[in-house]
Amino acid sequence: VQLVESGGGLVQAGDSLRLSCSASGRTFSSYAMGWFRQAPGKEREFVAAISWSGGTRDYGDSVKGRFTISKDDRKNMLYLQMESMKRETSGIYCCAAQASGIIDEDEVGFALWGQGTQVTVSS
Repeated sequence: VQLVESGGGLVQAGDSLRLSCSASGRTFSSYAMGWFRQAPGKEREFVAAISWSGGTRDYGDSVKGRFTISKDDRKNMLYLQMESMKRETSGIYCCAAQASGIIDEDEVGFALWGQGTQVTVSS
């Protein structure tokens, strides 16, 4: 079972970027999926989550209105579309999977994690 993130990079403030998370080893259609961010010297922060059905989405306060989480169960892929990026958007973004299928902002509920992809936003 593996989660692998991609799509990170160096962008300028105001730019857009889409992160992807490829899930393999099992079918994740029944899982809730989430994105978390960890900036240097800070604790890991909830960014976004999507329920197993895709019908419910939740976002951290700092990204509401700018980020969109989505998934494609046929491809076993999770995405995070980031718009109007800010310097504080920088960090390592990790995708995570939760077997309950229910959205949770607490990372404790997520048992499966990817290694992360680095996003750096310059001003």
